[in-house]
Amino acid sequence: MSIQSTTPVPPGDLARFGRALPFYMSMLLIPLAWVSAFWGGLWVLLLVVMTWYLFSILDALAGLNLENADLSATEEDMFWYRVITVAWVPLQIVTVMGLVWYAPQAEHLGTWERIGLFVGLGVMSGTVGINYSHELMHQKNKLERWCADILLASVLYSHFRSEHLLVHHRYVGTPRDSVTARYNEGFHRYYPRAVIGSLVSAFRAEKAMLARKDLPWTDLGNPFWRYGAMQLVFVLAAVALGGWSGLGLFVLQAGVAVWQLELINYIEHYGLTRKHLGDGKYEAVQPRHSWNAAHKASNWLLINLQRHSDHHYKPDRRFPVLQTYGPDEAPQLPHSYPIMGMVAMIPPLWKRLMNPRVRRWRQMYYPEITDWKAYNKATTPMPR
Repeated sequence: MSIQSTTPVPPGDLARFGRALPFYMSMLLIPLAWVSAFWGGLWVLLLVVMTWYLFSILDALAGLNLENADLSATEEDMFWYRVITVAWVPLQIVTVMGLVWYAPQAEHLGTWERIGLFVGLGVMSGTVGINYSHELMHQKNKLERWCADILLASVLYSHFRSEHLLVHHRYVGTPRDSVTARYNEGFHRYYPRAVIGSLVSAFRAEKAMLARKDLPWTDLGNPFWRYGAMQLVFVLAAVALGGWSGLGLFVLQAGVAVWQLELINYIEHYGLTRKHLGDGKYEAVQPRHSWNAAHKASNWLLINLQRHSDHHYKPDRRFPVLQTYGPDEAPQLPHSYPIMGMVAMIPPLWKRLMNPRVRRWRQMYYPEITDWKAYNKATTPMPR
């Protein structure tokens, strides 16, 4: 299947802004968060309804986007796209911490309304905030990388940067990657394995980098010191603004955000395996090693994260120029991330939907492997 290519971004600031405008839809979540808090009641579910359900409906109406941006786009063409991710940082921090202060003293909000509100905030900071941090951490610009660190510290998951850049991209689709979901592994079994495994692998990766410089893990160059300090600042700020109740709500928001992240990680690579070449080496990452989705509206919200096949194939590409692929080059999800996330929470339904697709993928790309259980057992490294 061939994918069409669009012309480069038109010249002129107004034209460039117009091209980027659909991706600004995430900014609507900020005023909705405050509306939820001010109105209370069932309105506290507004953020969940918007991100999970409304965008699923919009995907059904808008359909697929099978066009690819021209790869000759310049950094100047990227300006309004970069603004989205950088501007989100203060907007999210002010909103989350502002509501940490506001919610505990808001008399019209009951306990369950406060909990519902911060579940919604966690969905927002996980769906948008962590996703934007993912885009920012891949950039060479120090400001953008610091913005990524701030967003991750606000959900108490700072090590994700080390894990993602040093482990996930190197070992995706192999047993050494803790966030590659295994075939027939339900999300509820995957989740604790991924959360614990990503922390351990991130620390080991940073420790190994320091060891290559003849430095101990305790060296101040270990980013885990920075991660801990930044997270501590947010914890202390939550206590100062909202007391122990505020801290509990802040931690709830962080927990939901991490769940959102790992739910997406689960979807992105479920059951996909890179071929082992022997001696601990694996084939190069190709578009076929990530699930692809071309749903237009949810890609606006997720800044093309669903074009994940291209992200792993070319990690240095900014989100506006990520390419999409047809089914002859990359496996296709049957639905967008919001719907697939809801399906993943019901493992029997997920397996019924996805396992046949994984088996077809295996037959398409690795027909020579006839016993996958034996193959996976033989290529899984011994615990270290």
